[in-house]
Amino acid sequence: MNEKQKHDLLFIQLIKTFENAAWIQMGKLKNPQTDKIEKDLAQAQYSIDMLDMLKVKTQGNLSDEESRLLDSILTNLKLNFVDELEKEKKAAQREAGKGEPSGESKEEKEQKSEDKR
Repeated sequence: MNEKQKHDLLFIQLIKTFENAAWIQMGKLKNPQTDKIEKDLAQAQYSIDMLDMLKVKTQGNLSDEESRLLDSILTNLKLNFVDELEKEKKAAQREAGKGEPSGESKEEKEQKSEDKR
């Protein structure tokens, strides 16, 4: 294996390391150290940002295969990240409304309760 092949393999491994970290941080894969599903979207965003930075800094220096792989990984991670953000947003809304899907604010519910008295 020559130096270029070695660097190509190490670059792919680096990309895959950040990809795997992002999946774990989004709670899509078990953390191998704890054997539990854990979610840390701030860290997932950091991992995705690192891949974005690598894409920008290596632009024009990647093979077509490397470029396609990086683009595909980033697309999948970003779509899943947005999905996880939406899930958290909905969960927060349910929690704020105590799980009632009526869409009423706490104040509106209190007002209705007072009106019934």
